[in-house]
Amino acid sequence: MAGLEPLYALARAAISRPQDALVCGIHWELVRHGYRCLGTGDQPGPDERKSELLPAGWEANKEVYTLRYKSTDDAHELLLKAIMVEDSMILNVMDRSSQKVADVTLAVADYINPEHLDDFHKVYKNTEELRTRIASGIIAPLGGPAEKAEKEPESKRDEHWDENPLRLPPRQPMGTRAPSRPSPLSPFAVGGEDLDPFGGRSGGMIVDPLHSGFPHPGIDPSSGIPGRLPPGAVPPGARFDPFGPLGAGRPGPDPDHLPPPGYDDMFM
Repeated sequence: MAGLEPLYALARAAISRPQDALVCGIHWELVRHGYRCLGTGDQPGPDERKSELLPAGWEANKEVYTLRYKSTDDAHELLLKAIMVEDSMILNVMDRSSQKVADVTLAVADYINPEHLDDFHKVYKNTEELRTRIASGIIAPLGGPAEKAEKEPESKRDEHWDENPLRLPPRQPMGTRAPSRPSPLSPFAVGGEDLDPFGGRSGGMIVDPLHSGFPHPGIDPSSGIPGRLPPGAVPPGARFDPFGPLGAGRPGPDPDHLPPPGYDDMFM
């Protein structure tokens, strides 16, 4: 319960019974939820001002503690009465602005160690449960102070990229999915493009004379090339660099359609 320790140190001189320590803890929970104490008693006194501290004389009546609070936004004013009935404390809280009333009953021994009133680190127990009881039994039914909505910084607001010509557009258009990329080949498939130039892969070191990059079912080097290679001269699946024209109708220009310059030069 951060912040309660210095409050307890300031109020320690007035704390003589377990219920005093419990009222101190309840007071701090109200402060945490945006309320400030105005003073004691049912009616306002002179020169009252909101404070996080407990007012003077708050523990004067050990049977009935009466405190008044006001929210930081001045929208709520609470009248708290903590009434001791045997070993229990009954909290009766009324919001004078809305006339709403909330009640919570707490067993003092569930939250206070009476033998450790001098030691703040041991006097309170089950603090999370106490917070929950106060929040659900008092704060929620009465409605806490209105919290100011945090304004979003200008730099974080949505901006159309075409509205600012000096801003570089994002690398990926907003609202679109990233393009799918093929997964890399297995490391054991390295060199497959060169070992099998007609396998349909791209990126090998062998130039495809048909500049297609895709296999041609009509060309099988292992079956031979009429007038050039007999059948079986190229083992199936072996590396083979085709040479010469591979038949009529092949794509691309005829490499012999124009003679080279000075072709009739005997020294060329």
